[in-house]
Amino acid sequence: MRRNARKNIIYSIVLLTAIMVVYLWRNRDQTEITLTETDVVAGKISLSGPTMGTTYHITYLDADSRDLQPSIDSLLVVFNQSLSTYIPDSELSKFNQGDTLDFNLPYLLPVLETSKTVYEKTDGAFDPTVGPLVNIWGFGPTGPELKDSVDIKLLLNTVGFDKVEFDQNQLRKKVPGIYLDFSAIAKGYGSDVVAEFLKSKGISNYLVEIGGELVAHGVNEKGELWKVGVNRPEESANAADLISIIALQDRGMATSGNYRNFYVRDSVKISHTINPATGYPVNHTLLSATVLAENCMSADAYATAMMVMGKEKALALDSAVSEIDVFLIFDDGNGGFKTFASEGLKPFLSFPQEN
Repeated sequence: MRRNARKNIIYSIVLLTAIMVVYLWRNRDQTEITLTETDVVAGKISLSGPTMGTTYHITYLDADSRDLQPSIDSLLVVFNQSLSTYIPDSELSKFNQGDTLDFNLPYLLPVLETSKTVYEKTDGAFDPTVGPLVNIWGFGPTGPELKDSVDIKLLLNTVGFDKVEFDQNQLRKKVPGIYLDFSAIAKGYGSDVVAEFLKSKGISNYLVEIGGELVAHGVNEKGELWKVGVNRPEESANAADLISIIALQDRGMATSGNYRNFYVRDSVKISHTINPATGYPVNHTLLSATVLAENCMSADAYATAMMVMGKEKALALDSAVSEIDVFLIFDDGNGGFKTFASEGLKPFLSFPQEN
């Protein structure tokens, strides 16, 4: 299954080459950028831009100092045309509006395959059909407020990834009203797609980040592993408030947390993480889950699942799934927090106070 996903990503690069050539020619005046002295340091290129309602930041080492931003932007446009729920005529939107979909772009099948794997390994904690519940609880476009007169139990009839089926050519609904939303996995998958594109251009040292989800390969300009930080689990923490630093060696990394996206109703803190089994927001001590995996798509999905499961089940999942390493932050019950790191992660983990 992992081989199929990789094959689809590589195929997508070939498929989109012609699209990119046309795009770049038509937009050659608009897409041209100027690299400053800080952008190019011994072949180091730094790019950033908007995508998926968030931003991307990409750094790579290239002896030819090639500017690949127009191609990357074109690639992400096509990626969103497949998986966005905000684009009315995207592949995913067409499926949500109908009952079946024949695949035209190469992105939907791999994300379905990975979603099925993680859905099964987490006993349904990761579930791309939970979107309607997230919206009902006020974490969709209409804002933070539970909608009145909503029957959560009735809505659960249309929740469950086992209510869709797919093969190599088509996606189908088993139950009417199913709504797929891959927002909990798409940024990680997008990072993988961009990383694969860089690799296809002969670039072997890079760090790709989309909305906080990362893929690293090779080393930075100092010849060291790329180092990324994990934020302190506090609502007021800024990007520099780190609890740990991870040296990322040829892996994907994703972090999910409950400490920022919430609201308070009747003195109760309502988390944006909804349990697909109950239809209600989770309430447990796990504050943040960082997952490292072979690819960022899987890391993203497992991090989301752990925030649904809570500390104890997340620890059990770490033991059961050998292909992941985790760094968990949880409430210690006394107003502070404690951490847990997989054994395999510890050699790559440091803490700011140790430096």
